Amino acid sequence: MSVCPDLHQHYVQVCQNLGQPENPFIAHVLQEADKNDEIIWTKGFTLKIAGNSHLVPVQRVTDDNLQVLVSVLRTAAFVTGLDLRYNVLTDAGAKTMATFLQENSSLRYLNLMFNNIGKSGAELIAKALHRNETLLHMRMTGNKIGEKGGMFFASMLQINSTLEKLDLGDCDIGVQCLIATASALNLNKSVKAINLNRPLLFSQEEETTVHLALMLKNNSSLVELHLCKHEMKNFGVERLCEALYENSSLRYLDLACNKITSDGVKFLGKLLKWNQTLQILDLKANRIEDDGAIYLSEALALYNRTLQVLVFTQLPQNLQVLSVVSNNISGKGLVALSDAMKTNTELSCIYIWGNKFDEATCMAFSELIQMGRLKLNCTDVEPYEVDGHTYLAELSHGLQKHYYWTPSYWAVTKKDANASLAIAAVSEYL
Repeated sequence: MSVCPDLHQHYVQVCQNLGQPENPFIAHVLQEADKNDEIIWTKGFTLKIAGNSHLVPVQRVTDDNLQVLVSVLRTAAFVTGLDLRYNVLTDAGAKTMATFLQENSSLRYLNLMFNNIGKSGAELIAKALHRNETLLHMRMTGNKIGEKGGMFFASMLQINSTLEKLDLGDCDIGVQCLIATASALNLNKSVKAINLNRPLLFSQEEETTVHLALMLKNNSSLVELHLCKHEMKNFGVERLCEALYENSSLRYLDLACNKITSDGVKFLGKLLKWNQTLQILDLKANRIEDDGAIYLSEALALYNRTLQVLVFTQLPQNLQVLSVVSNNISGKGLVALSDAMKTNTELSCIYIWGNKFDEATCMAFSELIQMGRLKLNCTDVEPYEVDGHTYLAELSHGLQKHYYWTPSYWAVTKKDANASLAIAAVSEYL
């Protein structure tokens, strides 16, 4: 077996050859990687050069820095993941990365979240993925690629047959991109998870939701779909539910931060009585209120046995996690959910913070925890007592607490704050 190359030494040499100054942050990360050479040589590893790290002094990665880094990585086949989030890469850096993706045959995970990549950079990267046959997970989150940039990724999905997860959240994509993406997913059989959060929509007709619903009728491979901040109302939820009667693959549906009320939850409740696939339903930051909570609790307690996660969630009996965070639910609805949890033995996690806690709610969830039915690492509240009265304090647990950030002061060893990854992960990097 050949000797594992010294990444830091190689980096210093390339900097000298190209006449580029060393980036001390990159040098530090490569030195740390060299210390674990036996592990990375046998298993591969992700090189984490996140520009928002607070553990060490950070000099954010520039386009010139990236040119040196990819020169080093061309001979480092054991690097299977590259995390470059929160740096200052522009379209010029995207061109360097696109060239690397066309040449590389080992990278499986690429995170370019919140850089300064625009439409031109998106075009280069998307076209590079036409030929790339190894990348599984791509995060473009927060790069303002816009409608035209998003269209290049939609076109890519018609050609690429390897990519399993694509994140275009917060990328300022629009109606045309969403419709084109839905059309591409009608035929694409490789994508298992896609994030289309927070598009820029200027219509109230919910035509994008209609197209996505039609896609769900035809697609048999998609496992995870994020539609957060889509201005979705009850009409859109009804269209999605109609489609999901014919879908047997989707396990994670994210409808957080929309405009869904209790009337929309009626359709979800009816769906959950029949659906045996959905495990995670995220309804946080909607307005389902007590009536919506009761509709969900009835479905979860009496019918569904597959839903595992409900964010804002509801209680079907395949459901393992329920999150009803910030839904204007008062004691009546929350107690109904706690009662449903006693009946539904599959539900393991429930998140309720941000609602209206009364004494009955505090007592109900305190009882679930004391009897062992609900574990503290599976909820976002912890009971405490003052002057003979029970209250609930918040815990930093949830489905995607570390979507935008990861703790800088401790390693994320458990999935308490990222339950969705533990319950419905679609592959190693997803």
